[in-house]
Amino acid sequence: MRLRHLGSVILMLLILGSVADPMLAFADASAENWPGWRGPTADNHAPVTSVIPLHWSESEQVLWKTPLPGRGHSSPIVMGNRIYLSTADIKQKTQSVLALDRQTGQLLKQVVVHRGPLPSKIHKKNTHATPTLACDGKRLFSVFHHDDAIWASAMDLDCQLIWQQRVAEFLPDMYKFGYGASPLLHAGLLVVTSEYDGSDSGIYALDATNGELRWKVDRPHTLSFSSPIVTNQQGIEQLLISGYAKIVSLNPQSGQPNWSVPATTLATCGTVVWDNDYVFASGGFPVPGTFAVHVSDHPQVVWSKPVKCYEQSLLTVQGYVYAISDRGVAYCWRASDGEQMWKNRLGGKYSSSPLLIGDQIHVSNESGTTYVFRTNPATFELLAENQLGDEIFATPAVVSNSLYMRYARHDGEQRQEYLICIGEQ
Repeated sequence: MRLRHLGSVILMLLILGSVADPMLAFADASAENWPGWRGPTADNHAPVTSVIPLHWSESEQVLWKTPLPGRGHSSPIVMGNRIYLSTADIKQKTQSVLALDRQTGQLLKQVVVHRGPLPSKIHKKNTHATPTLACDGKRLFSVFHHDDAIWASAMDLDCQLIWQQRVAEFLPDMYKFGYGASPLLHAGLLVVTSEYDGSDSGIYALDATNGELRWKVDRPHTLSFSSPIVTNQQGIEQLLISGYAKIVSLNPQSGQPNWSVPATTLATCGTVVWDNDYVFASGGFPVPGTFAVHVSDHPQVVWSKPVKCYEQSLLTVQGYVYAISDRGVAYCWRASDGEQMWKNRLGGKYSSSPLLIGDQIHVSNESGTTYVFRTNPATFELLAENQLGDEIFATPAVVSNSLYMRYARHDGEQRQEYLICIGEQ
């Protein structure tokens, strides 16, 4: 399979041989990309044609496995024939972007974006390289917490720096948990959050070509961690974000508010999801809660559940909401009214978000176990349990018939991260 796929790549490059940079042209021409957080459709749905083996492990159905330097919880992104992700090295005091070959897994480049002391205090479940990168086919964008600020950087696909911008101060006083929100790339804008208990708390939109500020929206002076997302609701493009006990919709081009509804908890980490005219979000501090908002002329909460899905996002599929709580319980609710279709205990703690591949949901707990169950609202149907190492925090990516997962294995006090490619051998 790998040889056949490599052959198709070579053929494409030959066809594009007249282009000055074939790799860039292939990235633009190929529909087989995973360009940022939650994938090409922003809902964590793999392409409908993707087929992944049901059973796999570190030695079964492995196309390649590559050890990674440093530590990070960012998800891999895929553009053309390359995979990109971020990492940080506390001993070396660096934050870097990695580039790997998609066919072989070879680590092609490690480019240091920031050098110097990393924040001394951070939550034990967080890292200094948690935000997922974003790519528009020509430029690669990273966001890091460095030197008491949020910094955004743009590179070309060969990891050469184009611009770098200090977006805003990020110097939390009360909760020094670090930073984790992924940037949003939309219509020529890079949207970055800096939400903390300080004067620079806000949502910032930068011009993707040069890093200049296009708009800013002030946010309350307290800590929240969610990544923004853009969807189309009732024919209107809407930037959605949760936190501060609200779900908020903004115009992604101007930052002007569309609507705001009291919902969710004070601090949230997951990304807002949607299904038809409903949007959903979950939070966990100071009280647990999952909320559904009907988007209309007068948006309002139509149902809620006392269920905490704090770091992991929800998943919507054809009129149903699937959730995996912090307590390791999987739920299926009807999107329109919250009717519970079923619940089932999986076990473990969760930071990685559920991923849809075909009619299967894949979700990994923090101990490295990935559960696969069917999107069947009538009953819970467990299909497989697959193990990688002993730690998974990052959400995987899917391109074509390959699943890319970031995981770690401990040997005593030694910890090693890997990126693995799962597919039919």
